[in-house]
Amino acid sequence: MRVTVLAGGIGGARFLTGVRAACPSDELTAVVNTGDDVTLHGLRICADLDSVMYTLGGGADAKRGWGRRDETWRVQQELAAYGTEPTWFGLGDLDLATHLVRTQMLDAGYPLSEVTAALWSRWDPGVRLLPMTDQRCETHVVVDLDGARRAIHFQEWWIKHRAALPAEAFVQVGVDDARPAPGVTEAIATADVVLIAPSNPVVSIGTILGVPGIRAALAGTAAPVIGLSPIIAGRPVRGMADACLPALGVEVSAEGVGRHYGARRAGGVLDGWLVHETDSAVIPGVTVRAVALLMTDEAATAAMVKAALELAGEIGP
Repeated sequence: MRVTVLAGGIGGARFLTGVRAACPSDELTAVVNTGDDVTLHGLRICADLDSVMYTLGGGADAKRGWGRRDETWRVQQELAAYGTEPTWFGLGDLDLATHLVRTQMLDAGYPLSEVTAALWSRWDPGVRLLPMTDQRCETHVVVDLDGARRAIHFQEWWIKHRAALPAEAFVQVGVDDARPAPGVTEAIATADVVLIAPSNPVVSIGTILGVPGIRAALAGTAAPVIGLSPIIAGRPVRGMADACLPALGVEVSAEGVGRHYGARRAGGVLDGWLVHETDSAVIPGVTVRAVALLMTDEAATAAMVKAALELAGEIGP
């Protein structure tokens, strides 16, 4: 079976461990958000790609939830001693090596998809990792800052300001000129099942869907498309989706996100939608099922994936 997953962020990375556990002998592809990418200290940082790579490769810091296990911070401390900005974004020493290799390859002219494959080969995670696009596409957030309406990079809004500045809008700079990275539309078109991870529906999944050609690939695939709600009892399981959804006028609920994605037969992206067992949702044209959606460990996450695959089997091509 060929399973393609749209994912982003730490939640997406954890979900993919469940996909791998539930489908150990299947052909697995992850299409990962690159809207969080940013250049700092002259280095190209791909936060979501790295979160997935470290998590599936066994190198992530499970306690902290991001970055590398056994990380040290000597370079970051030395940058701070020089007074080098930004000081709000932490670059660990092990993590720094990834960014150095990536930036060197990008500067040499390799596209991000080839760079990602080269980095990925070290970790041998059992899942093919594809960036959503090779083109530069960054999410910016329109906020009121110091009495002026400004657009700041998503990472600054998320990490420095902890999403405390009300978001007026999200703008994916460069998305109109972006194209799906090599292999992305093929992975969707040839999949037996497409899963939409319980990642942030605005800045992770929404950014992936914003790349011209990806929605069309979802519309054209014969595979059922099953999404999993990132919202349980009106709150995000992880992250700050509740600070993002209101900017789009979307209710912070499992039903609100499901309706935001919409039914494929009506121009949306979903055939099926899983909500947590304590929630309910009515989404016209979409089959909804309530199951346990807390990713407490790999076994629980794998059970979520199996529930999604069962729903896909019932819906059929």
